[in-house]
Amino acid sequence: MSLFMKLAWRNIFRNKRRTIITGVAIGVGLASLVFVDALILGFEKNIIHTATGSFLGEGQIHGEGFRELLTVETTIEDIDGVTQRLEDESIVERFTVRAMSFGMISSPANLTGVSIVGIDPTTEQYLSQIDDALIEGDYFKGDDSRNLVIGSKLADMLEVGIGDRVVLTTAESGTGDLAQEMFRVSGIYHFNVPEMDGAMAFIRLNKARAMLGLGNQAHEIAIKFTDARFGRDKEHPFWGRYSLGGNEAVGWPVILPQVEAYFEISWFSTLFTGVIIFGIVVLGIINTLFMSLHERMFEFGVIRAVGTSPTAVGRLIVFEAASLAIVSIVIGVIMAFGITWLVSKGGIDYSGIEFGGVTLRERMYPIMKIHQFVLYPALVFVFTTLIGIFPAIRAARMSPADAMRKSF
Repeated sequence: MSLFMKLAWRNIFRNKRRTIITGVAIGVGLASLVFVDALILGFEKNIIHTATGSFLGEGQIHGEGFRELLTVETTIEDIDGVTQRLEDESIVERFTVRAMSFGMISSPANLTGVSIVGIDPTTEQYLSQIDDALIEGDYFKGDDSRNLVIGSKLADMLEVGIGDRVVLTTAESGTGDLAQEMFRVSGIYHFNVPEMDGAMAFIRLNKARAMLGLGNQAHEIAIKFTDARFGRDKEHPFWGRYSLGGNEAVGWPVILPQVEAYFEISWFSTLFTGVIIFGIVVLGIINTLFMSLHERMFEFGVIRAVGTSPTAVGRLIVFEAASLAIVSIVIGVIMAFGITWLVSKGGIDYSGIEFGGVTLRERMYPIMKIHQFVLYPALVFVFTTLIGIFPAIRAARMSPADAMRKSF
């Protein structure tokens, strides 16, 4: 076995230029496969972080039917008991309570429809990035119950700035009577997300409850888990425990099914790249091994003539394919690590691009995983070795007399 390995290693370097060119070609394909996989992982992480970190949360609890109808009367059942249980949940890191309704916001210059969201500023800052996205003013500073935080697009539409007064109008729960309150703009944020920048107004939770006539009720509890994977696990018992008694608990994949659908088919991109790389492997290996075989026809004829078995000749060709695979893998792994590492340092700026209803706000960074440098090189090695069987069979079947005449 060791003799065949030594011979195979020497043979592939008889023509160093051809071996290096083939190795680089296969290595580029392997590096592309690793980089695409790292890019997909980075893209997924960016999408999830943007979607869940901006406002959504990794999971939510509502009254049953609220997500479909968004009716003010559909509140969370036994909210005090639910929040108490959440505090004791080992997998829940943070949560915040919200009251939500549609309404109108008006200024001396204009008026428009808006989603009114009542939040607890103390807990909300751990679930959303409203405070981080402020470009003017402050995030509910002090105890003024009439503070209002709106998006930059909505502020431009209303032609208001910090300190200006606006009026919120909404319907009370149960009665449907209109409730109006005057607020003062205390903060303006910019997410670069049209829906949030132009159609949402944030006020204090207690003020929203009072306007809507909710008492101590609320419409939504947003949750952040100790591990983000819990939010994506639809089968986790957590969802069943909190989807009882008229309530519904769901993770972000249920709220954003279009994003989850993309993740489920993202393997296609890796598969497509894999098809390309294995196509390169097939052409490169077959071309290299057959050219090497043709150049050494007389040599193979001699060793067959002195008694070398066809199996031994075929084995030598397979070992040469394996040796070429090792050279290609070394080149590919070095290229893959270097390129992915360099890009991961600076990232790729996709901010402002909308995907599946989520607008990216941060740079995307490829993510390197151990499996990328183990699984894909292993596949290249196995596939390359298998491809070597074809020229090996041709070499094993050739006649010594014909080989010595350099003819197939």
